[in-house]
Amino acid sequence: MTPADLFQAFARTRASLDGAEVTFWWSGNVFGWSPDQPYQRLFGFEGVNVARLVTTDTGYELLTREAAFYLDPDTREILETWEKKPVVHVWNDPANQRWRPFPVPLTRLGDQVCFSLEIPLAYPSPLPVAQFPEHSADDTYRALELFQFFAPESVFETDAPSVPATMSWTRQSPWLPWMEQGQRPGGLTFHCRGRKLGSYAEVPERTSAYIAAHHPEFAHAPDAWSEPNETSWTYFRRLRDRGEL
Repeated sequence: MTPADLFQAFARTRASLDGAEVTFWWSGNVFGWSPDQPYQRLFGFEGVNVARLVTTDTGYELLTREAAFYLDPDTREILETWEKKPVVHVWNDPANQRWRPFPVPLTRLGDQVCFSLEIPLAYPSPLPVAQFPEHSADDTYRALELFQFFAPESVFETDAPSVPATMSWTRQSPWLPWMEQGQRPGGLTFHCRGRKLGSYAEVPERTSAYIAAHHPEFAHAPDAWSEPNETSWTYFRRLRDRGEL
């Protein structure tokens, strides 16, 4: 198996080689931690990513939008407030990636394979502490994103543009801006799992209805590349700058 074969197998696992829209859905929990406190389950978490793969001269563009929602940890209902503060859900448009062939880490698991991505992040925060003392812990945004995509072993033999897939995602990040934790030590751990759906129509009704009521464009992937990407931190700042928070 060549590196090119491996890259193609990952692409048909994460998306579809024919450019068709692919929806991943995930669900899990968000835990808070700090040096003087035990881990505490603060929120449920559920989201979708709708993606389209576009071939380029150097590889692919993965065009995506993703929406995700903080849930009551017990009832799993979508929250609008937390400790009397408005909850700012995830509305990342776009959340695009440019792919060039790279050695995708692979683990064989019997009749399955696992593609794993470990992504440490560190860059200037969109929310400098001097300007956002209640909402930011550091002038550098630091996080760790850990993805695993599971596919059948036959992903290396099929001519199908897309294969069924499941996934797991773990993220360590600072407190969310809307939680107003300031420079309190600690942060959040997200722990989720999900799968590639047959179509967007399989998104759970509560989640698809919330998207339809608030931002219906998130039911589809973008049509063309745009940048920069949106994040929870840039989206929060955008709302603040517009006076909506």
